[in-house]
Amino acid sequence: MKTNTQSSSTPMLFAGIDYHKRYSVIHVMDADGATVKKGRVEPNSLGGFAGFFSCFPKGSVRAVFESSMNWGYLCDLLHEVEAVADVTLANPCKTRVIAEAKIKTDKIDARWLAVLHRGDLIAESHASSAKARHLKELLRQRCFFVRQRTAIRNRVHVLLGTQRNLEMPQVSDLFGRKGMEALRKLRLDQPHRQFMLQQDLDLLKELEARVKEDEKALAGEFDGGGDYGLVLSVPGIGPITGAVILSEIDGIARFPSAKKLLGYAGLAPTTSSSGGKTYHGKMIRLCNKWLKWAFVEAAWVAVGCDAYFGGIYRRARDRGKGANTAITIVASRMATIVFHLLKEQRPFEPFPPKASENPGRPVGSLAGGG
Repeated sequence: MKTNTQSSSTPMLFAGIDYHKRYSVIHVMDADGATVKKGRVEPNSLGGFAGFFSCFPKGSVRAVFESSMNWGYLCDLLHEVEAVADVTLANPCKTRVIAEAKIKTDKIDARWLAVLHRGDLIAESHASSAKARHLKELLRQRCFFVRQRTAIRNRVHVLLGTQRNLEMPQVSDLFGRKGMEALRKLRLDQPHRQFMLQQDLDLLKELEARVKEDEKALAGEFDGGGDYGLVLSVPGIGPITGAVILSEIDGIARFPSAKKLLGYAGLAPTTSSSGGKTYHGKMIRLCNKWLKWAFVEAAWVAVGCDAYFGGIYRRARDRGKGANTAITIVASRMATIVFHLLKEQRPFEPFPPKASENPGRPVGSLAGGG
């Protein structure tokens, strides 16, 4: 969010921007709802936007546009335009007057954004800083490569499973250094299968190099202290999942409660309440999928190494919950704990249950309300 110095006598203007990859349509109106200027900027460049807003005083325009794939580029660009006082990122899923319009054009969308912004009716999306976006991109790139590596490893297992009487290398890690050397020496029964195996092994080598490059670039960003250290104190959360959790949360102060964080991470069920009856449905789908993935991955580790989280998982399974549902319950509890740790600035401290508590309760820490 950007704020420029503005004279108290300068009237505020509201600019709705319908942002596209190569151009943008802009509609500017005053506080009374009268159109002041409208037009099109093509291409999306600093010179184009600076020229469009050059007729307005410094810090007199409040701009809004809908979040899209490349929203960061336009957000950073508008921050450099002197006439723009601040930039608001609208949530496209909640801007219903535009999403549900029967007649949709770029000009109409831009005008409605300006109208809603003038009435302070914009459902905002969080706009991360440039540094935070940089960290997210690095972490997501690394996670993407790891997923590709896992997919190719599965393909190798499928290829090896087609062989009869194949002598597999006796190594602890099939895809470690010794395992990879042994795999390259294998000879499969069909030429095309041998060719495919070599392709997969070459891709694995390349992906491993890319993963290490990303990890090297991330090494200096997280020093193990501060909020990062607090997140790492939770059982099951490792260096990568901890970095993903911290970067995707991007400041715990923006969440007023643990329930808000759970909704953002997609770890809370949908709720419908009417006529005195309340129903809980499936998990919220519109969420930060990377944050949800990190908590679920950490939960799978935690149930195997920590009595508290393992107990939550086993109790859920004993109640007839499926494995995926049970691990989501664990991930939800873990997210709640992380919220309280970051809010209260203290590490996770396991402790045994008090005598007055349920004797069947596993060892663990509620971390202030988990």
